[in-house]
Amino acid sequence: MNELAARTSGSVHVIGAGLLGASVGLGLREHGVDVTIEDLSPTTVALAADYGAGRPRSAADDPPALVVVATPPDVVADVIERALASYPEAVVTDVASVKLAPFRELTRRGVDLTRYVGSHPMAGRERGGAIMARADLFTARPWVICRDHETPAAALALVESVALDLGGVLIEMTPEEHDRSVGLVSHLPQVVSSLLAARLEPASDQAIGLTGAGLRDTTRIAASDPELWVQILGANRAPVVELLDAFAADVADFAEALRDPERAGAKRRIADLLSAGNRGVARIPGKHGSSERFTTITVLVDDRPGQIARLLTELGELGINMEDLRLEHSPGAQIGFAEIAVLPEVAERALSDLAERGWRTL
Repeated sequence: MNELAARTSGSVHVIGAGLLGASVGLGLREHGVDVTIEDLSPTTVALAADYGAGRPRSAADDPPALVVVATPPDVVADVIERALASYPEAVVTDVASVKLAPFRELTRRGVDLTRYVGSHPMAGRERGGAIMARADLFTARPWVICRDHETPAAALALVESVALDLGGVLIEMTPEEHDRSVGLVSHLPQVVSSLLAARLEPASDQAIGLTGAGLRDTTRIAASDPELWVQILGANRAPVVELLDAFAADVADFAEALRDPERAGAKRRIADLLSAGNRGVARIPGKHGSSERFTTITVLVDDRPGQIARLLTELGELGINMEDLRLEHSPGAQIGFAEIAVLPEVAERALSDLAERGWRTL
């Protein structure tokens, strides 16, 4: 293993060896950090250890400098309380996707939270488990740190060191700010995507066969674990319900305008709502966190080994920087579509140069 210099000092104990916990372990192990792991399931611990996420903790181990709680949201407060009691010298953090509910519950119990620093890496995958873990899961992803005025500088520095070692981009928020924010950018999209995908269940095979990139884009996260999301949404219900009510009002407004599009003002209302979507999507950070927009060119690719590699090689030879890539397959045909994002000023040249090399473009 080629170890990178670690900012994190001391050993780290991870409680919960699923996707996030195992990914934390894998990433820290690449930096040479001693990581021990714990989980209610011995099989999960053994699997995470086999993948290199750490080693099972033993009674002979020295106390950890940091404990990372990576358990499901419905037990995170219990595990944080136990970790603070079990490791009285350690800093404790968690990576739960909801911050206010466990903080309030621990405060209600009278738990001393001086050594606790809540955090949340904005990273994940549609499927969980140690088998899906990746050392680079958190690279270039926002990592929210929720501290208060009582947080010791050393405790804050240790949690920040772990986030930085794992490639995260540090952001400070209060628990309230965090939960409102993730309600908008994570929890509401999950509900909308799932409800949209649910409309596909009774659809005919013929209709499903027309599926294109738009449907795949808007339903990708609908494959997420329902049991986990029941916990997340329940813990952050107030912001999510508020957002859903506002979203439902927009849907109702849109449907009413579309019901009679010839009525005075209806077309303008439809256009206004669609234009609001344009303005909203323009605010989503792009490459390297910038708001720069790209032009998409579509190249037809034969479904044969080596074609994508050849296309990418030729783009490099032409001096065209690919900002993003998405592959789409045509149902029932031995052909695919490579949707390549490029800077607007090079799009026309890219199409012309690729055509000269025999590529078919759209």
